[in-house]
Amino acid sequence: MTRRLLRGRTLSFLRFPETIDDLAACRYEEDGGLLIEDGRIVASGSFAEVKAKAGEGVKVVDHRPNLILPGFIDCHVHMPQMQVIASYGAELLDWLNTYTFPEETKFRDAQHGRRIARLFLDEMVRQGTTTVAAYCSVHKASAEAFFAESHARNMLNVAGKVMMDRNAPDGVLDTPQSGYDDTKALIAEWHGKGRQHYAVTPRFAITSSPEQMEMAQALMREHPDLHMQTHLSENHAEIAFTQQLYPWSKDYTDVYERYGLLGPKSLFGHCIHLSEREADALSASGSVAVFCPTSNLFLGSGLFDYQRFRQRDQALRIAAATDVGGGTSYSMLRTMDEGYKVIALNGEKLNPLASFWQITLGNAEALSLSDRIGTLEPGTDADITVLASSATPGMRLRMETVGTLAEELFLLQTLGDDRSVAEVYVAGEPSKSAIGV
Repeated sequence: MTRRLLRGRTLSFLRFPETIDDLAACRYEEDGGLLIEDGRIVASGSFAEVKAKAGEGVKVVDHRPNLILPGFIDCHVHMPQMQVIASYGAELLDWLNTYTFPEETKFRDAQHGRRIARLFLDEMVRQGTTTVAAYCSVHKASAEAFFAESHARNMLNVAGKVMMDRNAPDGVLDTPQSGYDDTKALIAEWHGKGRQHYAVTPRFAITSSPEQMEMAQALMREHPDLHMQTHLSENHAEIAFTQQLYPWSKDYTDVYERYGLLGPKSLFGHCIHLSEREADALSASGSVAVFCPTSNLFLGSGLFDYQRFRQRDQALRIAAATDVGGGTSYSMLRTMDEGYKVIALNGEKLNPLASFWQITLGNAEALSLSDRIGTLEPGTDADITVLASSATPGMRLRMETVGTLAEELFLLQTLGDDRSVAEVYVAGEPSKSAIGV
């Protein structure tokens, strides 16, 4: 039995923080303790209280003065796109044809998939991210590589093989039947194995024929406990092309609605240009709109209206994500820094407590996994990120004038990156130090 007692300033969230001083939404201990046994948190609170519960002989890991938070969660990321991040000068559809599809063709080679899966999860850990909702390539072997690497690390991840049977090069196409068959086989092999979760993954309506959309619908009927992930309303040209391909549809969202793909475990990347009818349909079904600020800015797609969606009469569930490789950083800190700016351009502000709620408990709730991750509550999985607010000379200088927890979090969000991540625990095991970065 592995037992550890972590000491530091512990911070987790109970609900969305409405204001910059809404500390009632948080659980914060200036000298906090987390007792971990066999990959789970068994006690949390003040260090003195938790130490007394732990008894003699427990190993104490002292992270003071650093902050100890739940591990970050990234709700939309493309594992095969590591080698196209930072590619110049294209909007969405050109980006896919020029960079993404040729790169994903490489994943026919299972060895290439294994290498990228390893490097991808190394990078996630380095950035403090302990759970992702990941797109693999169209190739079954790419998803096998991802899940094998994730399982070996005992990470809790959500992923799926992309389904796409048209409007892309031959090297990244399946068929309605092969997409269904490969997905069924992957579900049987990996869903529920250790901490792995499968997501049915039609890339988007443009690259899936009506026959393939029917196959995705069949998969969700057969496996209603699974996640579903796809893209929606990212770019005006994408929306127009979708309506040409599905002329019977009322709008883009109606395509997914018609095939039964809306629901509480359905993740829709981007959702920038939604009509009120579309927002109503997503809200009514409990579907999740995934905010990808660095990608939306980089590809010139538009500004996600975070606060308007949150404040609707029927609020829209929202997640946040890097969307690498259209996104420009693997870091959820950098993601929320850009998210703050996007929200500001829409005439609103997102307070720093809310930013950290979003990338921990908020994203866990969006994935319907808050009983397992996104929190430091006893009984949950010990996925933990330790943050150093004075990690760089510039941050250290600014910290001399920081007077509140919210100010410190905003500093981390604005200036922080992988250097601010002092350690990461995956199921209670130190993982950033283990990969030597």
